[in-house]
Amino acid sequence: MLLGNNMAGRGPIVEKYSHLALQYDTRWSFYVEATTNATIARLLLPPTGRVLDVGCGTGALLQKLGRRFPYLTLVGVDPVPEMLAVARGKVPPDVELCEGWAEDLPFRDNTFDTVVSCSMFHYVQQPVTALVEMSRVLRPGGQLLITDWCGDYLTCRVCDLWHRLFSPAHIQVYRERECRRLLKEAGYPQADIECYKINWFWGMMTAKVIKEEVKEKWGITMKFHTE
Repeated sequence: MLLGNNMAGRGPIVEKYSHLALQYDTRWSFYVEATTNATIARLLLPPTGRVLDVGCGTGALLQKLGRRFPYLTLVGVDPVPEMLAVARGKVPPDVELCEGWAEDLPFRDNTFDTVVSCSMFHYVQQPVTALVEMSRVLRPGGQLLITDWCGDYLTCRVCDLWHRLFSPAHIQVYRERECRRLLKEAGYPQADIECYKINWFWGMMTAKVIKEEVKEKWGITMKFHTE
């Protein structure tokens, strides 16, 4: 469940998770189960509609969404082909899986009713660019929801420091105030952010915004993908 931006930063992400893909769900079973459940519990989903999972990884969140909301149209995007291959074996055949990066999503403008990401934002090298891209593909009135580690918890700050020193794929864990600043820079002046723990170690943060609240402060020219 990962993403980065420039070419220099993409190599470590793909290299790391291409090797971990087959063991990812087993190695991080508690974390995957707890974070995907926490994310779904905070989603407000219509009975039908299109949902994009950015940094879908091995498809754990898509698999659960498909089981609980069978009438949704589900799409996942991830930069690591090996992770997508694992996801393909778990999700229904009608779930579309695409290779791509958060900062350059391969979808048309206003395509999805909900855009969600779970445990990938600390891999993004240009977070504001990624947030703007997520807004671009989201329909007016649609919901953007992001779950990730929360730097307001000491254990996560220690983990963040360790990964910055020893894991080239890792970029940064954000505190609540930093998350609000990034969302505001991307054009979301209001955000619902909840910080919570899934066990004694892992502190998480889920941010929710609605596209209706976005102001066109950037003068963005929307990209129009044809594929």
